[in-house]
This record gives sequence, C-alpha cells and structure tokens, in this order.
Amino acid sequence: MKAKRPQRPAIVVPSGALDRRAIAADLRALAARDPDFAAALEQVGPPPSRERPPGFASLMRIIVGQQVSAAAASGIWTRLGAALPVIEAPHVAALDVDALRACGFSRQKAAYALGLAAAVAEGRLRFDEIHGLEDEPAIAALTALKGIGRWTAEIYLLFSLRRRDIWPAGDLAVAVGVQKLKRLRQRPTPERLRRLAEPWRPYRSAAALFMWHYYSADRAPATKTAAEPGASGAAKPLSTKGLPV
Repeated sequence: MKAKRPQRPAIVVPSGALDRRAIAADLRALAARDPDFAAALEQVGPPPSRERPPGFASLMRIIVGQQVSAAAASGIWTRLGAALPVIEAPHVAALDVDALRACGFSRQKAAYALGLAAAVAEGRLRFDEIHGLEDEPAIAALTALKGIGRWTAEIYLLFSLRRRDIWPAGDLAVAVGVQKLKRLRQRPTPERLRRLAEPWRPYRSAAALFMWHYYSADRAPATKTAAEPGASGAAKPLSTKGLPV
C-alpha cells in the first residue's frame, strides 16, 4: 500500500489580494477607462482564475516552465514529483545535477534549481520575508538569486502572492495580446509595454491575466493552450524565439 503524500498547504489569500472578486472588479475598472479593453472583454469574456500556493514549489515550477513548451514543462514536473516524496527544498537540495537531468532539466536549469533549493533549505532565502515586502523590493530579493530573472519574480508575485499591480512586460504572450488589443503594427518592446500599461495602474495584474486570455482566445483549436505562465510554460519571456505553443 502506497504511503500518502503530504498535502500541499492551502493558499492563504492576504487581504486585498487578487482573488476572483478582485479580478472582476479590476477588469470592470479597466474597461471603464479603456474602450479597447472594454471591447475585447466583451468579445472574449473574463480570464479564468489561476492560483498557485506561495512557496518553494511554485517558484520551482516557474523555473521549470522557462523557455520550454507546456508539454515539456509538465513532463519535467511530473518526473520530478515521481522522484521525490514531496517537492520541497530539502528534498531537491539532496539531489545532484545528474538526478535532475534524468527528470528532463537542462544542465543550466538544474544548477538554478539546486541553487534555489539550497538557498531555501539553508535559510538564505526566506519566503515569509519575501512575502512581507512591497512589490519592487520583493522582486529585487528574488532576482538576487542566480536563475531568477525579473519575469520569473513577477510571475511568482502575480500568481502565488496575487499582487494586484504586477505587469510582466518581458512576457511574449502579454506583448502579443497588447499588440492585438491596440492594433499595433509591431510587437511592442518591454519598454513600450510598460508605457502602454501606465494608464492601467493599479490594475495591471488583471490586465496581464486578460492579455494571456486574449492571446489564447483565437488560437487554432488543434494547438490552443491557455497561456498560463509559470504553471504551464505557455507564456515565456520575450527572448523566446517564435510564439509559444
């Protein structure tokens, strides 16, 4: 008889976090101030709610999803889960590069994963401290660790901490969504994306959720995958070649 795996902790939603009610309210506010947003929301409806528990496993999942397809990320995560009793920092830190490579990690990504696991297991990265910081200090604390760039930190703050004004301007699907929404000739650069989103403060997390949804809405059914950054690997940093699949 197989032993039961420990249950993941319940998601703790801080007061004012981006829960379903907040998403709906923020989308209404965005539609009221931006006619293009209002028309697109009428066309495709609101995005689905996607939540990830805060902590090590969710940040690891985002790293796994960097620069790979949704299917590849899911396969790697499944193999990692099968190799460990639970995906927690001490268990991952006890592995070596070869063990992670066997799960499908690249050598570089295995080094990032082991670095993150060691930092958490040794107390050099404390999630309770990160979670108490404002957005930019939290991003700075996360990106101080090798392998965690701004995009990864922003996705963690948006999906796991459910911060309400996060704008991942380095995300490919967000860029394509804004290009479509604003009928731009060229895909906007991260710098232009930040400028375009300034009128959407302080609701930019809801705007980002909607852009992933809007990007996915008209994709061919045979290849359509909901853009779920950090959880499916469908959305990626802008450095990715071509559109995500």
